[in-house]
Amino acid sequence: MKNIAIIGSSGGNLYNLGGKHPQQLLEEIEQQTDSAGIVITAIQFIAASESMDTAKDSTKASIWQKSEHGLSPSAEGSLAEINQQAKQLDQAIAQQIEAGKIDGLIVMSGDPEGANQQVLEAAAKTKIPIVGTGGTSMAAIASKGCRVISTSGTTGTTNRTRAVSFITSLSKEFKLTYRPILGSGKSQVSKGSGLRNINIRGIMMAALPGFIAMALVLALSKIPALGFLEDVFQVLIGALPVIIAVIAAKQVSELDEVSIVAGVIAGVLSVDGGIIGGLIGGIMAGLLVRFLFKTFVEWRFPMTTVNIGAGGIAGLIAGLLVFYFIAPIALFIGDGIKQLLEITIAFNPIIAGAVAGLLIWPAIIGGVYHAAILPIVLLDMERTGASFLGAIDMVGLVMVAAGINLANIIRPRDKGEAAVAAPGFAINMGFGTFVESAYPFMFSSKWIFGGALISASVGGALVGFFDIRGTAYVPTFTAPLLANNPVGFIIAMVIPCLLAFLITLTVNYFNRKSR
Repeated sequence: MKNIAIIGSSGGNLYNLGGKHPQQLLEEIEQQTDSAGIVITAIQFIAASESMDTAKDSTKASIWQKSEHGLSPSAEGSLAEINQQAKQLDQAIAQQIEAGKIDGLIVMSGDPEGANQQVLEAAAKTKIPIVGTGGTSMAAIASKGCRVISTSGTTGTTNRTRAVSFITSLSKEFKLTYRPILGSGKSQVSKGSGLRNINIRGIMMAALPGFIAMALVLALSKIPALGFLEDVFQVLIGALPVIIAVIAAKQVSELDEVSIVAGVIAGVLSVDGGIIGGLIGGIMAGLLVRFLFKTFVEWRFPMTTVNIGAGGIAGLIAGLLVFYFIAPIALFIGDGIKQLLEITIAFNPIIAGAVAGLLIWPAIIGGVYHAAILPIVLLDMERTGASFLGAIDMVGLVMVAAGINLANIIRPRDKGEAAVAAPGFAINMGFGTFVESAYPFMFSSKWIFGGALISASVGGALVGFFDIRGTAYVPTFTAPLLANNPVGFIIAMVIPCLLAFLITLTVNYFNRKSR
């Protein structure tokens, strides 16, 4: 077990007093030290309300330190007052270094002639390893005889990448095993190449707002006075692969801003491959940025170079592979799936809709919907802004769930069920989602469950009959406006909702009567 101390200062809007930025930076470092088996023994970090280059004695400031309660700032005061507290901490930490209780230092914009003088003098005597940021201050620290083993810039870096850089260098110096924590929680320790992070369902769900935005623009463009929005719709179609690539890269790599840059580059170069091309490009960018980031850190590149190199090179390699080799194949697969769906619907749209409506509840209950059906819906929406299966979703899931909820508000089996049903009905009608609100009623009665299947099947048949293309995940009163057949969509929405309502109402009536 190795012990380290963190010293330094920062100022400006990024480190507003009372804000979370100093805490986030220090907590990120603490999270990485935990993974390496390193203990932060002491902290002396000054946060000022303006840049340290222009700060005056009267500048508001606070000092972050480690106590038995964890990381915490002192009470706010002037910089002059905070510097007095800093000198006391400086002396205490210096004594710990001289006593051999601290094995290394992280220094961020340290002040070797002021607030950090005694600590750095003790570090120079004991030759403990030092890592940090701030080119001018680190050069001054090295000139004092301190053993600086790694210096990193701040340009183009994040709290996480700086923390990873610090702990990578210290763990190598201490000969400790260290796996960077790249996820959002301490349990998400980086292992392997990142393949385990690929989650098609999660990527598609996260990208859904982009598709809804496109559908809304398409609907508005149909208004005569807003016909110019047709050009915006075409731009959004081209943006969808970029959106998916960014989400995929971020989820796979877990490196936040670095992966976002890689995803954008890969996505822009993957546009010709459609959303499948964007998905492939984003996944490859995420895997590559993860690999390159770790490799460059291990090679002790400056952190600014690590971020620029990992993000830029990963995005470029992935994007070029899609642009020159994968895009035609991805586009062929996407078009093939859409054509297969259209052929199936064209064979007998009423039967196709009825079967889709009948199966959509078992699909969402069994977890198949988000993994298989939603990607097909988004593929269909990529071309026209609306989808046959998207319309099935609205009439078969959202409206049926709303009907079941409404029946349990008006005539519940038990008084308490009305309170459960009311929020579900409001959310389904107001937002076009939360179909799971019908589960308690469906699972408690096979008749209500069967009624839901029948109602969804009838709604699906109506979608086929009216040849509707639409979407869910929007307020029910706006859904017809986004469809190719608004009147038909209204009929297809109302009838299954009313049917589910009447079936549930009847079941509840006989259940209460039999008690």
